[in-house]
Amino acid sequence: MKKLTITLQLELTVPDDWAVVDTSEGTPVLKLPDGRYLDVAVEPLFATDPEDNWSTTDDEDEADEFFGRVESEMVSYTLSDVASA
Repeated sequence: MKKLTITLQLELTVPDDWAVVDTSEGTPVLKLPDGRYLDVAVEPLFATDPEDNWSTTDDEDEADEFFGRVESEMVSYTLSDVASA
């Protein structure tokens, strides 16, 4: 077996009324103004040709196999003001 490390870093411009809050377990998530919460996590995408359309799987066993291989996950959120142009 090999060890694969994937690092994702996203930078988004979001409305001022989005906030980072912690769940009861201390996990940070984003609170949206409409009363919903947003968490960002990896989701495997598949294709039969790398130049074709990519999509998630409807096969629960395939998804479970992928997620079963994840040994650790770290998500962090940092909100900062953006200077107006």
